[in-house]
Amino acid sequence: MQGESNRERKPNRLIREKSPYLLQHAYNPVDWYPWNQEAFEKAKAQDKPVFVSIGYSSCHWCHVMEQESFEDEEVAKLMNKAFICIKVDREERPDLDSAYMAVCQAMGRSCGWPLNIIMSPDKKPFFAASYIPKTGRFGLVGMIDLVSQIEEIWRKRRSDLENLGDDIKRRIETFEKRTQREELGKDVLDEAYEKLVLNFDEQNGGFGRAPKFPTPHNLLFLLRYWNRTKQKTALTIVEKTLRAMRLGGIFDQLGFGFHRYSTDAEWLVPHFEKMLYDQALLALAYTEAFQATGAGKFKATAKEVLEYVLRELASPEGGFYAAEDADTEGEEGKFYLWTEEKIRKALAPEDADLAVKLFNVKAIGNYAEAVRKRNGANILHFAKPLEQLASESQLTLDELIVKLGRIQNLLFKARKQRVQPAKDDKILVDWNGLMIAALARASSVFGNPRYLQTAVKAADFIMEKMRGENGTLYHRYAKGEKAIEGFLDDYAFLAWGLVEIYEACFEDAYLQASVEVTKTMILRFWDEKDGGFYFTAKDAEHAVPRRKQVYDSALPSGNSVALLNLARLALLTGDSAYEEMTSQIVKVFSEDVKRSPAAHTFLLIGLDFIVGPAYKVILVGDPQEPGMQSMLGALKAAYLPNVVVSMRLPGKAGLSYEKLEGKATAYVCRDQICMPPTNKKEKMLKFLGL
Repeated sequence: MQGESNRERKPNRLIREKSPYLLQHAYNPVDWYPWNQEAFEKAKAQDKPVFVSIGYSSCHWCHVMEQESFEDEEVAKLMNKAFICIKVDREERPDLDSAYMAVCQAMGRSCGWPLNIIMSPDKKPFFAASYIPKTGRFGLVGMIDLVSQIEEIWRKRRSDLENLGDDIKRRIETFEKRTQREELGKDVLDEAYEKLVLNFDEQNGGFGRAPKFPTPHNLLFLLRYWNRTKQKTALTIVEKTLRAMRLGGIFDQLGFGFHRYSTDAEWLVPHFEKMLYDQALLALAYTEAFQATGAGKFKATAKEVLEYVLRELASPEGGFYAAEDADTEGEEGKFYLWTEEKIRKALAPEDADLAVKLFNVKAIGNYAEAVRKRNGANILHFAKPLEQLASESQLTLDELIVKLGRIQNLLFKARKQRVQPAKDDKILVDWNGLMIAALARASSVFGNPRYLQTAVKAADFIMEKMRGENGTLYHRYAKGEKAIEGFLDDYAFLAWGLVEIYEACFEDAYLQASVEVTKTMILRFWDEKDGGFYFTAKDAEHAVPRRKQVYDSALPSGNSVALLNLARLALLTGDSAYEEMTSQIVKVFSEDVKRSPAAHTFLLIGLDFIVGPAYKVILVGDPQEPGMQSMLGALKAAYLPNVVVSMRLPGKAGLSYEKLEGKATAYVCRDQICMPPTNKKEKMLKFLGL
């Protein structure tokens, strides 16, 4: 509830929370608790089941369910009588979200957000559902009927519900029992590639049909597969997908940045929330595609995404905010939609005519729902490549780009006058780690020092403000408070970002910080018996049995990122213990990967590195001398995904690493074989297979 009614209603317990999502529900008439021991003790004392609703602040259907049910006095009265009700922000508590998503899947349900779970006071879940309307429709049971049904079954057949909870727990425990199998090799890389080719949408780019997610790690894997095999189809898939997304409605054509996913196969109609992790992973994909192809379009898009992040999601303290909402004024996408009339009002006639043509604007609207509702709404997108639009407009491409830039600026300024989407201003270590990695990489490739400065500022903020005395990370920071001890992804993603900073600036402190974070991760999450990392720490609360996640969904799994980190750190530090752990990770998850290779593409990025060839380059010399600058420039310009680079000053290099003929010198090793040192850029690149 918002506005005037907030002063009329008494807040519930969520008013004391920091999460923007929980605070959105603080004035609901539902008597919400946050997830804590008090709630479960109350459930035991009152002999009530527990209703747990999991969502996030930028989730459209979470808002819909709130408006229909959780703000409704009739529904709230029923819920308060029958249940102890708990609200969870899935981004604050990914452990609970993951655990109960596994429960939902074990029950054979269609699972998404909001995720609603009903359980006994001792945390045995017996019901799971996603969106639930107030009253039954479209084959979905409504909240009004559901609450009374559960209440009656709890009263008369409680043992059936508790037995169901026990059965679900056993199913999850069985699924989580993994033992080490054989190593994986190049054949599984081939299988994943073949699966992605079969699933590729040749007409629109991307994979599968609607809804369509960007899944940048698929593209990052395909770039490496192309690099390994020179299979042109792999590169073609990447190029077509990246171009289609940039032209489509999934990209904000005025303010930049990507929306979370497309509801259609054509990338036209998105769910309009913008997530930090999408910006990070897509910026990486476009940056690497630029390295692989030299196509300026990919460089421009990567820089546009980062421009959006630095403008809208960078906190003054140093970290990055989590997301921007899909809804404004109770309507999804309202901030981003345009009628032809509004465009003509904002622009001069000549610019308006061109904008209507470029962005495929129609008086009746340019997507099915707008036409059906007759509201004239348009999602700005390019139906054709800019080269074709320039030719049709009798302009050179450069002339069109200049005019387009002016139109975008004017429309962006006009749009700023609207009600802005709400910002989820919590700072999450894992998502920040991804953005730090993207910024550091972009700083190297594009030669932009601002990106590196911003990455360093964010990393320093996390290391100073979001760690405990023993090096333990805290997952969330909001309103001056760090809270919730970190999960595997926090450690793995941050370690990745710190390594990327090191390779961008060669300050040893960031390599050492990555090693420290990795050592703490191993101590808290590593399975000493079978290998692999658990998602939750050894001493954490476990809602269901501890789980090892390896499936790469919208985000890569912590195990997948840790695999690549350990492989890179093994080369950078010479610590063979890291190499041994990579072997154990591959073996323990081999059955999962072989069963569905294309669902583990980030793990396969790590495997690609391990299978090799992988290279280590040690540069010896002064960072500012021309020869060093020339070598660094060549390394940063080339697409070299399986190369790690370190720098040492003359006289401090150790182990006989010296300059040749007084010039900056490269020492290149391929797997276990080291080449003769060279002070020639061309010879260095030849050693690297270029």
